Amino acid sequence: MISNRCKMLVKEELNKLGLHFVIVDLGEVEIMEELSAAQLDQLKGVLLSSGLELMEDKKAVLIAKIKQVVIEMIYHSDEMINTSFSLFLSEKLQQNYTYLSNLFSAVQGTTIEQFIILHKIERVKELMIYDELNLTEISYKMNYSSVAHLSTQFKKFTGLTPTDYKKMKDKTRIPVEEVGEASL
Repeated sequence: MISNRCKMLVKEELNKLGLHFVIVDLGEVEIMEELSAAQLDQLKGVLLSSGLELMEDKKAVLIAKIKQVVIEMIYHSDEMINTSFSLFLSEKLQQNYTYLSNLFSAVQGTTIEQFIILHKIERVKELMIYDELNLTEISYKMNYSSVAHLSTQFKKFTGLTPTDYKKMKDKTRIPVEEVGEASL
């Protein structure tokens, strides 16, 4: 689950199945009852039909949490992170960053850094479309060292400068849940 809409959908489905939950948070659900095999299969089916997946594998759960932290930081946080992202992620998930990085790369086929950059680029596109901030403000908000750094990275990943992108009539964007899922 990577959005509030996903959380609402999961709560709705749990209620329909008569299951009581303690917590439904991004990437995490705690159910009060012990589920039978039939209930577990039913829950998996309902979630799958809604485009969600029940993850029981601890490594898959950890990957989902990494993605969740990245998405929260880039799309839902207005506070600046004053530390390296590796340290931030390590502290947030209480795991060694090298372990997180190696696991993510092995499972996803890309690095956490690439995943972060792809999301930052999509967020930059979104902010440019809203047209409420200039490129300097966007650069600061997205924690780039300079507008030049943002522009270089933007061009490397999109093939366009931010100015060229802004001039485009049909601005292409990737849905948040699909960013970083395709191979680079």
